[in-house]
Amino acid sequence: MSSFSPVDPKQSFPAMEERINEGWKRDRVFERQLEQREGAEVWSFYEGPPTANGRPGSHHVLSRVFKDIYPRYRAMRGYRVPRKAGWDCHGLPVELEVEKQLGISSKQEIEEYGIEEFNRLCRESVFTYVEEWNRLTDRIGFWIDLDDPYVTMDSEYIESVWWSLKELHDSDRLYEGHRVSPYCPRCGTTLSSHEVAQGYRDVVDPSVYVRFPLTGRDASLLIWTTTPWTLPGNYAVAVDPEVTYAEVDFEGETLILADKLVEKVLGEGVSPKRTLPGQELLGLAYEAPFPGMAENSGVFKVISGDFVTTDDGTGMVHIAPAFGEDDYRAAIANGLYDPSSREPEGTLFNPVGLDGKFDSRVTGFEGEFVKDPEVTAGLIDHLRENGRLFRASDYEHSYPHCWRCGTPLLYYAKASWYIKTSEARGAMLAGNEQ
Repeated sequence: MSSFSPVDPKQSFPAMEERINEGWKRDRVFERQLEQREGAEVWSFYEGPPTANGRPGSHHVLSRVFKDIYPRYRAMRGYRVPRKAGWDCHGLPVELEVEKQLGISSKQEIEEYGIEEFNRLCRESVFTYVEEWNRLTDRIGFWIDLDDPYVTMDSEYIESVWWSLKELHDSDRLYEGHRVSPYCPRCGTTLSSHEVAQGYRDVVDPSVYVRFPLTGRDASLLIWTTTPWTLPGNYAVAVDPEVTYAEVDFEGETLILADKLVEKVLGEGVSPKRTLPGQELLGLAYEAPFPGMAENSGVFKVISGDFVTTDDGTGMVHIAPAFGEDDYRAAIANGLYDPSSREPEGTLFNPVGLDGKFDSRVTGFEGEFVKDPEVTAGLIDHLRENGRLFRASDYEHSYPHCWRCGTPLLYYAKASWYIKTSEARGAMLAGNEQ
């Protein structure tokens, strides 16, 4: 005869979990495992802090499962494992929530409302859903010290951040640099590669083939781009010196493009008048793609680019250093831009403001948002009226959007502060091994 009590097969797993959790709390298991390890080697855990002004979701349950596994494992291996909770009180999630409450949506409107009052509302908004977070923490059995959290808006925490920045500055690891970064004109901030990866959407945008007439020659370079709004910021055209290019007589005009792409772009049966290596194109000057860009005169020329391919397009790349990372590097490498300038606007032609709108240097489009479909249509009409448009068609592709607000991102050159992490890479890897 079995000595075990019969087991009811109709078990309620949620009820079972709650009984176990209540037992842990009743017997102070979390607190006692810390007390029992007094004097033992410490394995510290600081939770990457959630923002308490947003409701927790299922993805937070998943992340906290991983956060819970490692401290429990270390505790069972004999370590003393203090687990400090935290609350993230800064950043755009909080600000966007308050903007919605106030019915505003721009930096200018925040300044008009009053930064001090806006910040006060942000502080009030931070802990809107803290009780929901506490309930989730308890319900999933996540062991963390909620009684003594670090809070990023506390003066002590803020002072520690400033201290860290000073230490980095004193050790010459903090520097100001320029780079092209994904930028949200709605939120007014750049995004990390991790954030960009969260916001890709499949969209249909106009793509255009544009003529860039060569100076002093009856021929045009043929360029393809899916971002017509970047054309007013053009500096150069990049080619691959090792690629064979073709000069083609086509419907009464002479066009230059990669020989490999002639039939793909112009149609079957079209053959070149002559071919030439990309090396021969280097240094050739051409007319600006948009009229009224005299301040850039002398810049427009053909340069070398190691990123140019013949997989699609025309084998030539329109270079706008203010709006593309490859473009930016190519401009520096070919002496078109001096990166030592403290302000990119001083030497780098950028006709788009931080609000994502054209400035007065783009005649007829001042104050217009560059990714507005109507603005794009207007730019294409402008190219057509000035004899620069060769062809326009729709192009389906994946384009990054801000994961917070859904605004299309712009790749945008601006000054930012950076930490020289590569110099400490060895020490950081060694720390991970400990």
